[in-house]
Amino acid sequence: MIGAIIMTHGDDNGLVLPPKVAPIQVAILPIAMHKEGVLDKATEVRDRLKKNYRVKLDDSDNSPGWKFSEYEMKGVPLRLEIGPKDIENNQCVLVRRDNREKLFVSLDNLEAEIDKALQAVHNGLLERAQANLVAKTHVAHDYDEFIDTATNKPGFIKAMWCGDVACEEKLKDVTGGVKSRCIPFDEEVINNKCVCCGKESKHMVVWGKQY
Repeated sequence: MIGAIIMTHGDDNGLVLPPKVAPIQVAILPIAMHKEGVLDKATEVRDRLKKNYRVKLDDSDNSPGWKFSEYEMKGVPLRLEIGPKDIENNQCVLVRRDNREKLFVSLDNLEAEIDKALQAVHNGLLERAQANLVAKTHVAHDYDEFIDTATNKPGFIKAMWCGDVACEEKLKDVTGGVKSRCIPFDEEVINNKCVCCGKESKHMVVWGKQY
């Protein structure tokens, strides 16, 4: 499951964790922490939010830019920034990890806005993963089409199988590692012939390479 999360949602900047499983859901970063009242306000926000969320207040001496990169790499779903101007305006900034969208929200409605933002991150990750799965799942009707797809279209291949291990081994050998990944609970019927030997098929199998 950990590997699936990393490969499904991660990007070039590190992890991207779904809010429901993220160890830290909201990272609170005080901006211009040396200025009077900033750390006190950030601590107040932390104490308020920890009743409902998994939060961390980073009051280390590292620069804001360093902290931004650290929590981005760790995949924290939301970054909460609060500085002197935010305090003056009774607001803070929420930054989504999945698309880096910045949201300026009132501290009066903070919990409601965090709920909305976390749900938006969840929905965004799910929709993106589903779209990627559909785009990279192909159908092969016969042996030649299977080989061509395995060679030129990375992803999954849906194809029929007779149930003979020899056919699975042959497909694995000629494609450099493509093998059966699963038999879906709800099997489609692409046709009634095994994609390898042409005999009557028993199952529709999702095939792919294991990395």
